[in-house]
Amino acid sequence: AEKPQEAGNTAYQSIIVVSGVAVFISLIGIAFSYELPLIMGADDEVIRIADTYLKIIFYAFIFTTLVNILTGIMHGNGDTKTPLKAIIFVNILHFVIAYPLIYGKFGCPQIGVPGAAIAIGISEAAGAVWLFWAALKRGYIKKGPIDTLLTRRVLRVGMPVAFDRVIQQLGQMAFATIVMGYGTTAYAAHQIGLSIEAFSFMPGLGLSIAASTMVGQSLGAKKKEKAELSTVEATRLAVIIMTVMGLCFFFLPYLFMRAFTTDPQVIEYGTVFLKIVAVLQIPLAISMVLAGTLRGGGDSRYSMFTTIAGMWLFRIPAALILINLFHVGLYTTWSLMVLDWLIRCSLLVNRYRSGEWQKRVYSPPYLLEPP
Repeated sequence: AEKPQEAGNTAYQSIIVVSGVAVFISLIGIAFSYELPLIMGADDEVIRIADTYLKIIFYAFIFTTLVNILTGIMHGNGDTKTPLKAIIFVNILHFVIAYPLIYGKFGCPQIGVPGAAIAIGISEAAGAVWLFWAALKRGYIKKGPIDTLLTRRVLRVGMPVAFDRVIQQLGQMAFATIVMGYGTTAYAAHQIGLSIEAFSFMPGLGLSIAASTMVGQSLGAKKKEKAELSTVEATRLAVIIMTVMGLCFFFLPYLFMRAFTTDPQVIEYGTVFLKIVAVLQIPLAISMVLAGTLRGGGDSRYSMFTTIAGMWLFRIPAALILINLFHVGLYTTWSLMVLDWLIRCSLLVNRYRSGEWQKRVYSPPYLLEPP
């Protein structure tokens, strides 16, 4: 909409709001750092190590949060290269600090797992400083008076996205716990399979961010056709890339699993897992991009609703019912992931076709100007 001052002020207020939320979460995390691994079913030794690790992580949590919000601000301005450079720097710095602290190399004390947490805190702090300086230099952040209407708009769009990710993460944890019921070997295959699948959905995530940025900018400029074209192109690219990866997962699963483990049972389970996730790559690609489109138009609540519908109203209940009543096997339980993403994909496609996501940015409380 060619309103850089308001965009910069939105960024400024977003940082203030997010920093307050981060401090609140940090205090909770520090207070319950012992209970969190206990809830996950960890044994005494793991709880002892995790308690120290989590305390350090939560002390540095505000820096992690700032890296995320500053990255989002830059994405909104169409700048994806600066965050990429910063994250590369953060990861290299993390390795440089973590390795000697964990293993006691180069004259550093050997402190084990806490060394990894310290490295995260230092590297994320450095990344936050870099991104904040770059955002100020490029004019992405502009200090202004606190505007309650603007704060409402930020929260109205942002909180559903936050809840969406929390709901998804909790669902993943719940589903992993269900898989753990089939034994540690099945759980290991599940976790390794998810790590391998990340090679596929990370490009999809990048294209989802591109869709959010381009749709948001296009709707702000009142160019609906350009917003639709951006969605179509991002979806096409995501489907192509993730389909190719899906074919690799389906026809070469052993090679991927062998790179992570030599356990024959884990490899056997993992090859089936990869073949199953290969099938869901197309609905996953479409869902990721369309969710980004909806967020770009301010329609973030619907994306959260699809996560609830697919994960919590279908996948988790269906898994519990099938296991407890029909005693189905591991592969049937994993197959529920495909149906989950088909449900989400169908809901998102219907929402996109309705055009409702184009109207959100022009209606209260998203209006750039009061009616």
